[in-house]
Amino acid sequence: MSRIGNKPITLPAGVELSVNGQDVKAKGKLGELELRVHDEVSVKIEDVANDEGKTDKVVTLAPKSNSRFAQQIWPTMRTLVSNIVVGVSEGYSKKLEIKGVGYRGNLQGKTLVLSLGFSHEVRYDIPEGVSVKMEDAAGKASQTDIEVSGIDKQQVGQVAAKIRGFKPPEPYKGKGIRYSDEYVIRKEGKKK
Repeated sequence: MSRIGNKPITLPAGVELSVNGQDVKAKGKLGELELRVHDEVSVKIEDVANDEGKTDKVVTLAPKSNSRFAQQIWPTMRTLVSNIVVGVSEGYSKKLEIKGVGYRGNLQGKTLVLSLGFSHEVRYDIPEGVSVKMEDAAGKASQTDIEVSGIDKQQVGQVAAKIRGFKPPEPYKGKGIRYSDEYVIRKEGKKK
């Protein structure tokens, strides 16, 4: 039995989840997301009493058969359903930092323009459903701090990875684009 698959998903206040066959649709204050659950997994929405005497809506997933594949895909589907519930209620964000002398970025409408030491500027069109901000922790405009946010966890991660991929941090001086919580292992340079 899967420990992840067995965990029920409690729906937060303001989130509506509807199940139509294998299609799961979540609607919340930030937007709406859909997911097609694999045919080997069943989805149920139940009302469960909590500690305070109130009822919570809880989503449970279970494998339809005892096959090996059903046991493998069941926790994955549970995590994906949980991701859309969190996405429409809280959203996701990834923070990136640009390190290096002369390395900077700015937003021009829906285009992120990065100066990364190349002979040309790198221009990246921000896809629909994702927002990018260039401000530091205090909320002031910054040329070196990038925040990618949205409701779809996969899309936010993909956009952040794409931006990081333009100039990943190099190991000698640590120059490049990195996640704010990323630790770059440094190498020692050549000795004479």
